[in-house]
Amino acid sequence: MADEGTRYEAGMAIRRKVLGDRHVDRAGAQAGELDRDFQTFIAEGVWGSVWTRPHFSLRERSIVTIALLAALGHDDELALHIRATRNTGATVDDVRETLLHVAAYAGVPAANHAFKVARKVYAEIADGAER
Repeated sequence: MADEGTRYEAGMAIRRKVLGDRHVDRAGAQAGELDRDFQTFIAEGVWGSVWTRPHFSLRERSIVTIALLAALGHDDELALHIRATRNTGATVDDVRETLLHVAAYAGVPAANHAFKVARKVYAEIADGAER
């Protein structure tokens, strides 16, 4: 198992690859004393220990993440990960199929709302008005 420094560096590298430098730089700049340890936990535990595993591709991890965020109703993170599909290789068709699965297994209201979030994100991307 990689040591903490290695997990942190690997996590930050994959986080930047998936979410983009702009998002990661903004999150780092906004971190304060209260959440600095949380940001380290995310980099090491989520990105460095999960997203760097070899079994799933970035596209597959992206699809799973979108499904979970949609099912749980985490709109901001869902929008972030839909934007990130441009970096993971997940397509609009992948997102559509994923949200249909959400409807079947997590409920129509969750999927309906997730489709609303996805439409907004794709409209922002098309208009060049991303956050």
